[in-house]
Amino acid sequence: MSGTYQTCLASVGGDTDALLECVAGTLDAAMNTATDSVTNSVNTFFLIFAAILVFFMQTGFAMICAGSVRVNNVQNTLLKNLLDACGASLGFYTVGYAFAFGGSFSNPSQTTFIGNTNFFLMDVENKAFWLFQFAFAATSATIVAGTLAERCQMSAYLCYSVALSAFVYPVVVHSIWSNNGFLSANNTNPLWGIGMVDFAGSCVVHVTGGMTALIATNILGPRTGRFRDIRGNLLEKPRPMPGHSVALQMLGTFILWVGWYGFNTGSVVYLMQNDNYEVVSHVAINTTLAAAAGTVMALFIDTAIQEHNTGEVTFNLSYAMNGCLAGLVSITAGCAVVQSWAALIIGAIGGALFLGCSKLLVKRRIDDAVDAVPVHLSSGIWGSLSVGLLADPTWVSKVYGNSNHAGWFYSWSRGSADARLLACQVIGVLFVIGWVTVTMTPFFWLLHYFGFLRADSLEEVVGLDVGYTGGALHKRLHDKNDDQNYSAYLDEYVHRRKERAFMKNTSGHIPASSVHSPSLHGHSYHGRKVITPAMKEEAMGNSSVRSNSSVRVGAVSNSSESVKSPGSDRDWKDNDNAVMDSSRDSGVPSLSSVKEEHV
Repeated sequence: MSGTYQTCLASVGGDTDALLECVAGTLDAAMNTATDSVTNSVNTFFLIFAAILVFFMQTGFAMICAGSVRVNNVQNTLLKNLLDACGASLGFYTVGYAFAFGGSFSNPSQTTFIGNTNFFLMDVENKAFWLFQFAFAATSATIVAGTLAERCQMSAYLCYSVALSAFVYPVVVHSIWSNNGFLSANNTNPLWGIGMVDFAGSCVVHVTGGMTALIATNILGPRTGRFRDIRGNLLEKPRPMPGHSVALQMLGTFILWVGWYGFNTGSVVYLMQNDNYEVVSHVAINTTLAAAAGTVMALFIDTAIQEHNTGEVTFNLSYAMNGCLAGLVSITAGCAVVQSWAALIIGAIGGALFLGCSKLLVKRRIDDAVDAVPVHLSSGIWGSLSVGLLADPTWVSKVYGNSNHAGWFYSWSRGSADARLLACQVIGVLFVIGWVTVTMTPFFWLLHYFGFLRADSLEEVVGLDVGYTGGALHKRLHDKNDDQNYSAYLDEYVHRRKERAFMKNTSGHIPASSVHSPSLHGHSYHGRKVITPAMKEEAMGNSSVRSNSSVRVGAVSNSSESVKSPGSDRDWKDNDNAVMDSSRDSGVPSLSSVKEEHV
């Protein structure tokens, strides 16, 4: 204070009025600076805290995926969830954020299809905002992980997570959330005067991830034994493949519910701006109500169906958990612009749609290990469209500053039947579905064509943990018909590992994957080469080898008899000891202990 007085006194001299004016102006400027600093600090902390909650949802997805798979695939599934987050961070840091928001703050009046600045975080002023948006990108990428569980290669996960977070997802974000997006409600000249309202990402995040999952699982094919038996014959009824831990699934569901509070409330971005504190409270309440409504609706409908079909009242915990997530996905788009009673309706319909879509996928023989497509795609579409029906003009005005175009039902009450907002929502959903289909279909098809998508058939049967993470083989729960064959598959897998170790030590190179048998899992097969007779002959000097059919899982027999090559006096099993010695010399882990762990 004294310093301010002395400065002003030296500046204006002894003029009392000028001195008082100088001191008051200086103090006002200092107060404004302090206020701005506090405001920026609170906004930054709020956004970082919300980003932490959103990123913590990765834990929930990991727990759900781990609990939904069989015990021989747990480590593999968890590692793939980790790779999703890592791939998303790399892709979003390099080019993803630039494509999503580049130029939207420096030149907000221009409408563009994709961003073109801020690559590698260059010239990004609000880095807390980058962290928050990265957490969203990682969420969209990890949606696909559960759908492809138990049958997808490790490299494919890393490839698609980078591609999705670096290019496909950012284009969607730029179109709907950026100030430069042609669908954005924040555009200076929004589509049809209102643009698409997707407050926290029902369409941007969940439809993008859900549509990617649907495309990927169609190309990848179902798990072995899900709709066909081990020889490729169509089953009369799909075989259930329950996960090994319902407790992990429930833990994951609650973690996601908690994380959703950061997901939805954090989308306000600036807590200290205008009356956003009211919006945050309103968003949190709507999120809670929609989750509860989705849970009850999915559980009630399934219980009613089971009681009608069997005469017994049963409660399916899995449907209840996924109904909760479906309600959360449904309310994400409109959580800030609908009334609380509307949130109940949106969540309940989302739970019902999940149940119907889940049963439809099974009927169409589309294998989704964790029901990610029904939860995220169907509920995401419904949540986006529900805004066009139920958006309250008061809340639309408070959040977006525009109450001219509200939900269709509110327009009826005004006597106008204005459906511009609903039309924008429809256009937005169609754009996202079309964009993801055009980009991700050839991407997954190429991965499949070159053999990088589907895991080896035999590794799929015995479990991906041992093939990719070095885990132990465990005796899984099987049907009786599978039990009598499982030992043969296990013997064949152990033998193949020893064969590969020997070939790698002898010839210096051996491809990591093998040809799939079309009879084993339908139309999905590997395109990469395997051990050829020429390679064996070169490596072993015309020693006995297995016939070419041994590389196909469909050719595995239940007997332990050796298979001799033409003109050979010895069988391959005579070389097991030599193979094991060579595997030790080459640094490949011994498999003798692996086989002993099979009970």
